[in-house]
Amino acid sequence: MRIFAGTRVLFQIALRNLIQARRRTGVLFLAVGTVTAMLVLLQAMSAGINDNMVTAATTLSAGEINVAGFYKVTPGSAAPIVTNAAAVRKIVEENTPGLDYTLERHRSWGKAVSETGTVQTGLTGIIPKQEDRFFHTLQLAKEKDYVEGGRDEVIGDPRQLSEPHTVVLFANQAKRLGVKVGDVITYKTETQVGRANTLDLKVVGVAKDLGLLSSFSCFTQKETVLELGQLDPDTTGAIWVYLKNIDDAPAVMAHLREVLTAHGYRLMDYNPNPFFFKFEDVQGEDWTGQKLDLTLWKDEVSFLSWVIIAFNTVTWFLTSILVAIITIGIMNAMWQSVRERTREIGTMRAVGLSRVQTLLLFMAEAVLLGLGSTVAGSGVGVVISLAVDAANIHVPIEAMASILLSDRIHLSVKPGTVVAAIGFLTTFTGLSALWPAIRAALLQPVKALAHVE
Repeated sequence: MRIFAGTRVLFQIALRNLIQARRRTGVLFLAVGTVTAMLVLLQAMSAGINDNMVTAATTLSAGEINVAGFYKVTPGSAAPIVTNAAAVRKIVEENTPGLDYTLERHRSWGKAVSETGTVQTGLTGIIPKQEDRFFHTLQLAKEKDYVEGGRDEVIGDPRQLSEPHTVVLFANQAKRLGVKVGDVITYKTETQVGRANTLDLKVVGVAKDLGLLSSFSCFTQKETVLELGQLDPDTTGAIWVYLKNIDDAPAVMAHLREVLTAHGYRLMDYNPNPFFFKFEDVQGEDWTGQKLDLTLWKDEVSFLSWVIIAFNTVTWFLTSILVAIITIGIMNAMWQSVRERTREIGTMRAVGLSRVQTLLLFMAEAVLLGLGSTVAGSGVGVVISLAVDAANIHVPIEAMASILLSDRIHLSVKPGTVVAAIGFLTTFTGLSALWPAIRAALLQPVKALAHVE
């Protein structure tokens, strides 16, 4: 109890000293608080980009787990399809722990052509009645966003994809093609045996861009992709698996690999890359027939991981510089405090304050300053982050929208990262006072009392 009582008194004295030196305390409080607010804002931006990536990836490019593969008629050919898809999907659905739902996506790659332009893009075939999440997530762009002089309203309905020979483009594709809702484009591709094939597709909707991912695909219905590729109806590009907890995906994928192998399916070695990166390797392998390929959502968008890595690197680089500056500032302030309070320290030592207690007193001042300023700064950072996110600010620069993976600024505040920021900066604030506190604790009471400023 004496230890706790003594500690409480030390913190009371430390708080009194901070209040007495209010000018110096205020400057340091503002500096540390500002750094904390900036760190929280940068972390919220990073989390927002990650959220955008997960949403865009698992809506446009991949399921949380993907059961895909390649079919080879000859050793030198490779088509990204799964044959006997219904049987594979049945096995997956019956053997996936924590399954939420599955759906199928059909894949094609070719050229979209209009009267004024061409775009190389993927064509993804969906089964509209299975795509509630897709239709809920996809947001249509206003006509003025992709047509010069267009109307300031949303035109079209993506649910018309249930009609044959229809397509939904993204705004950047529609702009490059010079088309709007109701226009017709021609899509050109090659069949599995290398024959050229074309279809005219009516644009029934133009969606808002979702960064880089929306540059690589447009959407039609399953039957259109089958017709273009002259494929059997019981084929698919990939079976997308969604779980109740996305964090379980790696373990569930490993389990599905064992299950599918036990059912006699040949599997490719795990390769954490998008399917379109694997064509060259697959074409160079000496086998024919079907091989399945299982990946996670992040594997299919691994080419975008540099965005998160680069942003986090910049965040911690800037934070390190700011923390170094703050550390130097706090050390200088504490040195000044020790010099100004030398006789006070001598008096406290003379009346019984030990060296350890003197050390703890100065450390307590730094910790109180750090904790108070980081809590206040993180509060400001959280409020600003939530306000910016709620404002739904449009990103006017296309290159920046591609990096953010959205045409809107999205900041996501994670409680864990806020607490970590508070703990990180409070710890550094306390440690920055360690050496001045040690010097104060080593002062001899007689010499300190005789000190003349």
